[in-house]
Amino acid sequence: MSVSFIWLGHSTFLFDIDGRRAIIDPFLNDNPLSPMKVDDLPSVDVVLITHGHGDHIGDAPAVCKKTGAVAVGTPEITRWLKSQGVEKTFEGNVGGTYRGEFLHAKWTQAFHTSSLPDGSYGGQAMGFVIRGGGKTLYHAGDTGLFGDMALIGEEGLDVAFLPIGDKYTMGVEDSIRAIQLLKPRYVLPIHYNTFSAISADVSHWAELVHRNTQAQPIVLDPGGTFLVE
Repeated sequence: MSVSFIWLGHSTFLFDIDGRRAIIDPFLNDNPLSPMKVDDLPSVDVVLITHGHGDHIGDAPAVCKKTGAVAVGTPEITRWLKSQGVEKTFEGNVGGTYRGEFLHAKWTQAFHTSSLPDGSYGGQAMGFVIRGGGKTLYHAGDTGLFGDMALIGEEGLDVAFLPIGDKYTMGVEDSIRAIQLLKPRYVLPIHYNTFSAISADVSHWAELVHRNTQAQPIVLDPGGTFLVE
């Protein structure tokens, strides 16, 4: 069993789980950090979407239509995707789980707004606890710090993906408190340095992780790959 992933900038990750692929929050064509555009994307089976903002759902319709992947999101998100011509969807809400052939993805709460590209309501913003390949991953989506991250940590996390860009999500300092609650083995920063409004000193962040938590910080360049061992 194996799990690896490629960071495609912002909050987008392409997962390889036992030879099958999933992508979360596909923001590719308009993402200045992404080394991969929709036309470059290999086949994927599942598209996970945390919320409706364009820098998270932006390329989901194109990815789903190109690859035939199932789109996993809130009822509001899946209805919008169907209106965009996406055929295969799975809807759920906080506490529910998508149970696919090679991964399970459980919705968790996130504290953030969510609207769709047409301005309609996108439902509650979410995170995901993802299980597959013998590993447990937590993608927080866009969120501020919240105390129930301690409960998510009880899932036994191998990897946590946490925003650090501030302004629209938690910043560096609150992400350290989140890591202390979540207790992952590895932690990766997301949602930073894509635009000037969410700039962050990732070297300083990694130093704080080393100094104040038991987690190992992993800082990837866009296009970088990490194998979860």
